[in-house]
Amino acid sequence: MCAFWLLAGRSGAAEIQLRANQAGYRPLDIKVGMAFSTNEIDGVFLVLEEDTQKTVFQGKPVILSDSHWGCFNHHAELDFSGVDRPGRYVLTMGKYRSLPFTISADVYRALPDVLLEFMRQQRCGYNPFVDAVCHSFDGRTAYGPMTNGTYVDARGGWHDAADTLKYLLTSGNATAQMLMAYKLAPGCFQDHFTALGRPGTNGLPDVLDEARWGLEWMLQLHPAPDLLFHQVGDDRDHVGFHLPQNDPADYGWGVGSYRVVYAADGKPQGLKQYKSDSTGVANLAGRYAAAMALAYQIWKDDPHQGRFAQRCLEAGLEVYQLGRDKEGVQQGNSYNAPYRYAETNWADDMEWGAAELYHATHKRQYLDDAKRYAKLIQAESWMGKEDVGHYQYYPFVNLGHFALWDSADRALKKELAEYYREGIEACLAMGRKNPYRIGVPFVWCSNNLTVALVTQIMLYERMTGDLSYHGFLSKQRDWLLGRNPWGTSMFTGIPAGGVYPHDIHLATTKVTKRPVRGGLVDGPVYNRIFKSMKGVTITAPDPLAPFQDEQAVYHDDSGDYSTNEPTMDGTASAILLWALCGFDR
Repeated sequence: MCAFWLLAGRSGAAEIQLRANQAGYRPLDIKVGMAFSTNEIDGVFLVLEEDTQKTVFQGKPVILSDSHWGCFNHHAELDFSGVDRPGRYVLTMGKYRSLPFTISADVYRALPDVLLEFMRQQRCGYNPFVDAVCHSFDGRTAYGPMTNGTYVDARGGWHDAADTLKYLLTSGNATAQMLMAYKLAPGCFQDHFTALGRPGTNGLPDVLDEARWGLEWMLQLHPAPDLLFHQVGDDRDHVGFHLPQNDPADYGWGVGSYRVVYAADGKPQGLKQYKSDSTGVANLAGRYAAAMALAYQIWKDDPHQGRFAQRCLEAGLEVYQLGRDKEGVQQGNSYNAPYRYAETNWADDMEWGAAELYHATHKRQYLDDAKRYAKLIQAESWMGKEDVGHYQYYPFVNLGHFALWDSADRALKKELAEYYREGIEACLAMGRKNPYRIGVPFVWCSNNLTVALVTQIMLYERMTGDLSYHGFLSKQRDWLLGRNPWGTSMFTGIPAGGVYPHDIHLATTKVTKRPVRGGLVDGPVYNRIFKSMKGVTITAPDPLAPFQDEQAVYHDDSGDYSTNEPTMDGTASAILLWALCGFDR
């Protein structure tokens, strides 16, 4: 039997639950809310002005047959796309109301900069959120040509998530995606912070400050033409919540001292029983090259940054060659825990790196490489699969196809678009299995997959002009902002005054009791995943219990790192998404 009780910030112990995108919609957007109940849904729904309560729209719910989620067996879509006048509104059915939302041409315009707040909070080295320097001793080597324990300077970069590990695997992607966001929507970003992430201006959009923070760290990880490091620390870091400058981890050199820095040698690694299945370095090399080539494109004409741009290009060319020489994947390393980033695909990364190097150098060899890698990877991805390994198909969207598009001939353009379309169609079929039409598997970090799906559709639309998947896109986008069973945004602090994650699995906010905006949490997982993961629990009775289902659970509870831990790379990918949404063609 389904038990109901008053849910703070939601519509309460209502017979009908109403959901919408809490951040809101642009005037010409497709706008489809959701109603669900344990009883049949009939009657009409209204759109009211929030302040005057004036009715601006009346519609008939579209009943979804054979739909269920948890104990709710009745669902209906509420299409109010005809409401296009800017303002603040609510959906109502009888006495039941949704949370308010905005209609405005600029509704997504500020989101990329808000997400940068979370990125700054993740910084290693000088961290502006806590105004302190952390991990000054990173680090000492393992594997690679140097004697184990040799000191290398691996300071800087970003902490990966709630822990303070640092991965080239995720940071290279985060850096490249932020640079791509700036390249495609430069007018989307403001200058409100200095290079150190402190309030102020420095004449540079904040997204480039943040991307450069990543670039500088990536340059340090490549101290010689034939040498690349890929990970700082391992799960020995998992020693409870603490501020980064007070890290109590001991890697054998003393508490708070040196941490291990793993060299990328293209071979299985792991200092204890859990070994990776690494076969090469091309996944890391391709994304590294893409980031460095994008940096060169952005800064090459700046009279004050020409040397930096050239340095980036040279590093990108060298690391790309490492990937060509060792095609395959370098996975993340674990120590005592079985969980790691187990990426298996790499041709997509090399395609992206080659395409961006071609844009930077105009050398035919990189265009030829990009075409070869595109035909190797084709539409291979997580899309359409019920289960995939953790980060198996990373970075979840193949930006190489889009980067290659402008340089392709007509026949290849058709192939690249078809690769994207094939993945979208697979997700469309999966989405028919749930009333929200969400087309991703609810594996760990499902929100990252949803971000990737929205991004891929938007890029497909730019490439082809085909808008036939736009309605499907809107449902994935709106899911991230509250059109979901739990009625919550999946971003901390967004929208202001809305319902969003509060009790997140993040050390800095738990210790300081200060919120941080913009972090994308991992998102819902299959209930069987939640039940099977080590160290995952909820610390209090679940206020969202009525809205849980075997196909997906979500907990706004810091004990559940499988659904409520914000990640650096997921947030960076969402910066690209909202930049595209804010400046959509």
